[in-house]
Amino acid sequence: MARLGGLSAATETTGVSAATLGRRVTALEKQVGEPLFHRSQTGYRLTQAGEDLLARAEDVEAAMTALKRWKEGAIGQRVVRLSAGSWTSAFVAGHVGQIWTVEDRFGLELVTANQKVDIGRRNADLGIRNQRPTEQWLAGRLIGTVAYAIYSGLNLINGIKAGYFVGVAGEGGQTHSARWIQARHGDRIAVRGNDAMSVRELVVNGAGLSVFPCFVGDSDKRLVRVAPPIAELETDQWLVSHHDERHEPSVRLVSDRIAALMREYAPLFRGETPNY
Repeated sequence: MARLGGLSAATETTGVSAATLGRRVTALEKQVGEPLFHRSQTGYRLTQAGEDLLARAEDVEAAMTALKRWKEGAIGQRVVRLSAGSWTSAFVAGHVGQIWTVEDRFGLELVTANQKVDIGRRNADLGIRNQRPTEQWLAGRLIGTVAYAIYSGLNLINGIKAGYFVGVAGEGGQTHSARWIQARHGDRIAVRGNDAMSVRELVVNGAGLSVFPCFVGDSDKRLVRVAPPIAELETDQWLVSHHDERHEPSVRLVSDRIAALMREYAPLFRGETPNY
């Protein structure tokens, strides 16, 4: 809750009901002896006591993560954790053979999240992000550019024929492309999905138009790009790592392979291979 700002987001992330989370927070406040959150209609904001407790909890979390990694090393398997958004994670999964092989002396874990995963706290070793990192303990490597465009399904039926859009609900609605649809075409959104994959299936099946990264839309034969890329949505693509671990052999190897993969598919990511 402290990281996500409210019960709803925390419920989606943890799978625990809002009522249960609320009771646990109240019980913790009674145990501590003072309020940990300022509660309002817009969400939860930490009090000073809450900030102090969070800092201590994060220290414990970091220590537990370090212990887990020590244990993994003790049994001969280092796991490299790569965080990225839904579409980028799916792309990496589709080319996993260029990122990891059975000959590697480490495992690979994809951490898929729309929000930034905290690399500083070692919740991931590498992250693919659309912004250069500003934290002084993180290193950033520019690996490409991502273009976005409006796509339709192959058949001009139903919402597509009427010129409606498919929007994004929930946590996924905070991405810059989802906000662009809401700002420009909010009055024409008739259907929404709460994750990237469901939005794509809705468009494919005629519910309406939507915006996708070009590397997604142009590689799906069920979709058709209906306009040039949207200049204001174009983003850089950064590969982010912690300064203390970026030269660790397995992390460095995965980093170099990801950079090579993105160079190979750079025209697709830049929207230079339209499927219309």
